[in-house]
Amino acid sequence: MSSKAEALAVEAAPTAPSPEPAAAIDPLALRQVFGQFATGVTIVTTRDQDGQPVGMTASSFNSVSLDPPLVLWCIDRKAGCFDAFNNCNHFAIHVLNQGQSDLSSLFARKGVDRFEQVSYTLNTQGVPLLEEYCARLECSVEHRYAGGDHVIMVGRVRGMSNQEHAPLVFHRGRYAQIA
Repeated sequence: MSSKAEALAVEAAPTAPSPEPAAAIDPLALRQVFGQFATGVTIVTTRDQDGQPVGMTASSFNSVSLDPPLVLWCIDRKAGCFDAFNNCNHFAIHVLNQGQSDLSSLFARKGVDRFEQVSYTLNTQGVPLLEEYCARLECSVEHRYAGGDHVIMVGRVRGMSNQEHAPLVFHRGRYAQIA
């Protein structure tokens, strides 16, 4: 396309509508709507500034890109382990298998030593790796983006493994299994 044709194409492109005032959204109703989307369940792990293992349950996980290999997950700014993840350089995402609902609940609880109750090893970056999972991704932090009351963590996959298990699913506030 010539530069004159490109200029015309840009001029002819529709413009974005002006933003309308946001309607008040009830957070509880929004949570119910979000709950209609069935998700896998993950546990994300790293170490804090003192070298202690840190982990949390997260369902806000997604693949982003094959080239480069990128994934994302989101963490609430009010999460007890927010500082550890916001300052880390590496993390691991463990996709849980259908027999790990108790583990998911453990890593979702506050005020407990999660790693006292599980078997894990440390990778070469010192990130805790759970021994049982459906799939596991070892990542370096590629980007962090503000996302409202959350931070969107984008990780570059540096290592991965897979175990032949059916995944744990979460839908409408409950654990579910694939039939």
